[in-house]
Amino acid sequence: MLPLPWQAWPAETRLIVALTVLWSLVGLLILTSASWWVAEREAGEAAFYVKRQLIWMAASWGLFWLAIRTSMRRWLQWGSRGLLVGLLLVAATLVIGSTVNGSSRWLVLGPFQIQPTELVKPFVVLQGAVLFSHWRRIALDQKALWLGIFAILILLILKQPNLSTAALSGLLLWLMALAGGLPLTGLLATAGLGGLVGTVSILVNEYQRLRFTSFLNPWEDAQGNGYQLVQSLLAIGSGGLMGQGFGLSTQKLQYLPIQTTDFIFAVYAEEFGFVGCLMFILFLISFALVGLRLALACRSNQHRLVAIGCTTLLVGQSILNIAVASGSMPTTGLPLPMVSYGGNSLLMSLFSAGLLVRCGLESTGLETARPRRRRGQAAPIS
Repeated sequence: MLPLPWQAWPAETRLIVALTVLWSLVGLLILTSASWWVAEREAGEAAFYVKRQLIWMAASWGLFWLAIRTSMRRWLQWGSRGLLVGLLLVAATLVIGSTVNGSSRWLVLGPFQIQPTELVKPFVVLQGAVLFSHWRRIALDQKALWLGIFAILILLILKQPNLSTAALSGLLLWLMALAGGLPLTGLLATAGLGGLVGTVSILVNEYQRLRFTSFLNPWEDAQGNGYQLVQSLLAIGSGGLMGQGFGLSTQKLQYLPIQTTDFIFAVYAEEFGFVGCLMFILFLISFALVGLRLALACRSNQHRLVAIGCTTLLVGQSILNIAVASGSMPTTGLPLPMVSYGGNSLLMSLFSAGLLVRCGLESTGLETARPRRRRGQAAPIS
């Protein structure tokens, strides 16, 4: 049973739920087309990736409804604990993590692979909302403590190395701080420091430096460091105006690498063309506008910042993924939310969407945390 009757939900929350359902279903169709050939070749079953994604989708939708049914007060209380656990897990990847393509981002726990940098993102939003919503009333030592924890988390992510997720986390916190009304001078100084740290990371890590130089001119080494981007651009260009048609991408067959995760948008662009890409971008804009409208309707500063953070996380990561696939920024390892293959990203995406809906429900003032009854205490008479 839902916290409120569906008819009593604010229009923005119902629209977010509808857009999330549409996003996940279309994402599953895109993954089906992008994955069948590589699944047939690697696993001997064309539906291998889709079946596994369906299992993760069921778990993720369960988490989505749990986020809706649990009061935001509780989620905000658990934000600090989730952030600290995520920090420890990210640190563990540097010691016992599985290294893929030169980056240690995964923890293997039996049959499961955990990517802590994906799972920690919603808790970054929750704790960021707690910190920035009452910035002027928080003691200086508490400010320094949590800013230090955020900085350590970002530096650990950089150490993996994972510049894209570190940059996304920093940008997410920066935008939430801006929305929270923090002094602009401090924010500009922080942005400059972040740019400096990112530049040093690129100069120090050859893996990132090669990706950056190949982004500037991928055709110079089209069979080497620029191969991924060149094949992605060829796929997007092959789509033309209307696309090749669903399931008819040729670049995914034996040319485009990582077509089920980082470059899945290139497969979509080849099959649906410029018109399909425009529709997807308009969809993201619509989701962002509804999310921000929902945030403005929130009565609490904490709820408002959570809504802004979740909207920024989902839409911002999508834009960064599209920018990579289209050659607008250097190649990174960010998945496309609710589209790319992977349970960790799917869990993060639907949990964030659930938190966004929960903020909208509590903005009505009708759905608030109900106090617990002590054992033996009689229920109130209505």
